[in-house]
Amino acid sequence: MNQRVYLDWNATAPLRPQARAAAVAALDIVGNPSSVHGEGRAARRLVEEARERIAALCGAKSRNVVFTSGGTEANVLALTPGSGPGHCGQLLVSAIEHPSVLAGGRFSPGAIERVTVTHDGVLDLAALHARLTAGAEPVLVSLMLANNETGVVQPVCEAARVVHEAGGVLHVDAVQAIGRIPCDINAIGADIVTVSGHKIGAPKGVGALILRDGARLTDALVKGGGQERGSRAGTENVVGIAGFGAAAAAALAGQTAETALTGALRDRLEARLRAVSTDITIFGAGAARLPNTTLFAVPGVKAETAVIALDLEGVAVSSGAACSSGKVQPSHVLAAMGVPPVLARGAIRVSLGLTTTESEVDRFVEAWIKVSQVLLKESQGIAA
Repeated sequence: MNQRVYLDWNATAPLRPQARAAAVAALDIVGNPSSVHGEGRAARRLVEEARERIAALCGAKSRNVVFTSGGTEANVLALTPGSGPGHCGQLLVSAIEHPSVLAGGRFSPGAIERVTVTHDGVLDLAALHARLTAGAEPVLVSLMLANNETGVVQPVCEAARVVHEAGGVLHVDAVQAIGRIPCDINAIGADIVTVSGHKIGAPKGVGALILRDGARLTDALVKGGGQERGSRAGTENVVGIAGFGAAAAAALAGQTAETALTGALRDRLEARLRAVSTDITIFGAGAARLPNTTLFAVPGVKAETAVIALDLEGVAVSSGAACSSGKVQPSHVLAAMGVPPVLARGAIRVSLGLTTTESEVDRFVEAWIKVSQVLLKESQGIAA
């Protein structure tokens, strides 16, 4: 078999060499980072160096970085009634958020409302403003910086102004955005930001919640020994955290180059797809998107079948978010955008990364031509 082509970077990025080296080196550090002896201090030094690097990637203070097991835990920790200035007893989320945000964290189901998006998958700012001005109590609003399926970048800065004018708090899920577009917590106006290591080439199983100066958490999700300044108990994952820090430093240093590279490759990919599939729909194409992400569908081609067929051709892509790809129903993101279910069931996500090459993009297109022709013939035969 020819060397496989991996084009599912939004699900997880390959481990960066810098992260691998840092994680392997950390395996030889025997101490517990809470211990005061030399071995413990060595482990603590790795954790704090990583904290500084992740803070730098997000324009934050290192003291405001709280390590977690990943983006989902960080989201649940962030979505806590009472977090931030004032007491936020209501949660507003955009209709295209990650399932861990849509679930509402520790808010009761009756305290959670969804805000609509446009047909391009962009938050409806007018709807957000109308909802915020209609209520008297402070509200916690959760809005992702960039959507994991479509790659559509959300108007976070504009939302922050609306939220803060209403006395609310803004949480931003930046899991898909960090390392791909700028994510300075102060520049975007967020009060709380969540990130995940494996999206930028760190080991899986480590993430972080980041606070702006003045923001606060009112209640730890994991309680016990008081680690992470009382915000998250449990011995820190030193190996994962060290890898996360190294990946963050590498991502920050190479962000401009990666953005240019993946943007050019995505344009090449979409131009070739349009040339071979004239009835293709590229979701969110009318909005600003992450430079590495394409979500598309062709009528008559079912994603679940196409993804398997492409896998057999040696190409790894996704039928949507990795956490939801095993589900039969269409994407909630595309449903919120008003995409008909029959088209949404054909949505295929291609996501690129730092090591993606032109030849890999071309191999995907060649495989797509082969697979789609077969599937369209089968579909037409069944329809007939």
